[in-house]
Amino acid sequence: MKQTFPVRILDVIIIFLAIFLTGFSVFSAYIKPEKTSQVLIRGTNGEWIYPLDSEETVTVPGPIGDTVIRIQDGQAWVESSPCANQTCVRAGHLSKQGLWTACLPNNVFLMIEGSDGSNDVDGSAW
Repeated sequence: MKQTFPVRILDVIIIFLAIFLTGFSVFSAYIKPEKTSQVLIRGTNGEWIYPLDSEETVTVPGPIGDTVIRIQDGQAWVESSPCANQTCVRAGHLSKQGLWTACLPNNVFLMIEGSDGSNDVDGSAW
């Protein structure tokens, strides 16, 4: 006599739950958002991280005064700084991963981190 096991409703629910959790895990692990860039700001009083797609005006205090950093339209830049040479202001708008500027006299550092969604290769990659 052949013995058969009846399939119960709880068995079916557990099987579907296992399939769903496996699919969700694969989706979460391999599907990344297209744009995940962040703005890293370091000053003498701490470190701040903002999404590149936010709109912020950040005032960073330093030894010679306040440096004002703007984040808008997927770009970040030093709007004003108390330093004499203004190299950080003239660096312009930063929007791609790895770009940075610094106000050395005021100890302020600004950098774009993360992935900007592009696969552009520039001269620094070689």
